[in-house]
Amino acid sequence: MSDRYLNLVNSAPGKAVASKLGLPRPAVLRRYQVGAPVLPGPALVHGAGLAGVVKDLEVDVRESDDGNTRWAALLYDATDAAAIDDLATLRDFFAGALRRLGPSGRVVVLGRSPAGTDPVVDATRQALDGIVRSLAKELRAGATANLVLVEGDASPESTLRFLLSGRSAYVDGQVIRVGPGAAPPDPARPLEGKIALVTGAARGIGAAIADVLARDGAHVVVADLPAAGEGLAQVANRIGGTTLQLDIAQPGAPATLLGHLGERHGGVDIVVHNAGITRDKLLANMKPEHWDSVLAVNLDAQLRINTALLGSTVLHDGARVVCLASTSGIAGNRGQTNYAASKAGIIGMVRSYAPAFAKREGTINAIAPGFIDTEMTHAMPMATREVARRINSLQQAGLPIDVAETAAWLVSPSAGGVNAQVIRVCGQSMVGA
Repeated sequence: MSDRYLNLVNSAPGKAVASKLGLPRPAVLRRYQVGAPVLPGPALVHGAGLAGVVKDLEVDVRESDDGNTRWAALLYDATDAAAIDDLATLRDFFAGALRRLGPSGRVVVLGRSPAGTDPVVDATRQALDGIVRSLAKELRAGATANLVLVEGDASPESTLRFLLSGRSAYVDGQVIRVGPGAAPPDPARPLEGKIALVTGAARGIGAAIADVLARDGAHVVVADLPAAGEGLAQVANRIGGTTLQLDIAQPGAPATLLGHLGERHGGVDIVVHNAGITRDKLLANMKPEHWDSVLAVNLDAQLRINTALLGSTVLHDGARVVCLASTSGIAGNRGQTNYAASKAGIIGMVRSYAPAFAKREGTINAIAPGFIDTEMTHAMPMATREVARRINSLQQAGLPIDVAETAAWLVSPSAGGVNAQVIRVCGQSMVGA
């Protein structure tokens, strides 16, 4: 859906009016284009090891600031930070260069998770969280800041490629933990030869996810309700995929799903649980059927399907599963106790399932979208919609493609070191992020 305010204030006359009146001017974000370089300009990098990794991404890396260069990205390796004084070095690195961070610039800090053994070390490591989240709120012109916590000698290459590129346009102020398990990346067609399933794929975010997975090489099975058959067929025809009309909340849905994937496709490598519904009411006014239907579709169906997949040979070893949660499941939302319960439950489910997937060299992660412009949100009252669009650090709504790009990264072989994570695609929303 078009953001008329964003388009207006980025036009020549709109810029002048917004500047004169002191109105917020959200930037047009840099989003991924096939064949585009990871970064549109040079990156200033602190840390020799990190510089080597970034060079492998075919980025123009500089290790000193000449005081004049306009930077496309600023990266700092704080994995060795162990004392409060070490944070001052980080401050000095960013202080001058931040003024020359370009539009849709990227700030990434590498750190370690607190280990619970040394209070000084743990305090220093946790401080990075506060620095990065605060810095993300200070950046302008569509720039983002994120923290990557590296376990042991795990490679952050895949995560850096994602965060530096236009794929992460709406991922801001987040903390991503990376462990061992990443496979060599194939930036052009990372999902070549993979079989993917996307539920709720007839429109909106689900359709966008199907588009991106197909673009990256997967054969995509798009699933949705029989009532959505026409839209489902359009998506499948557009991407060269196949359809599966299925109500995932029905008791026999897991068996039907496994039978279809096994018999028609020889199994599945990627599952994206996108299907979901809302039945919003204040809890005092909520009917039992509204509560039950939301929990059945949004949470119970995923639990039953995941359990069935793990207990079968249909799910290939090394499989990737992504579950759509929501910032409502993190912060709550008025009138959405049922929806927030289901989305918070997804986060708990993902963390609990993660060891079982890891035993099969697979991963399971969650994406928590914030306010995303879709047909559903476009139907909201204009004033409510405009407020919801602006209450994040990027001052705009996300697009379905932003969720889709994050899903495509999480299901790629190179993201094998990312497991049990919740990635918020919300522009650093003031609600829950």
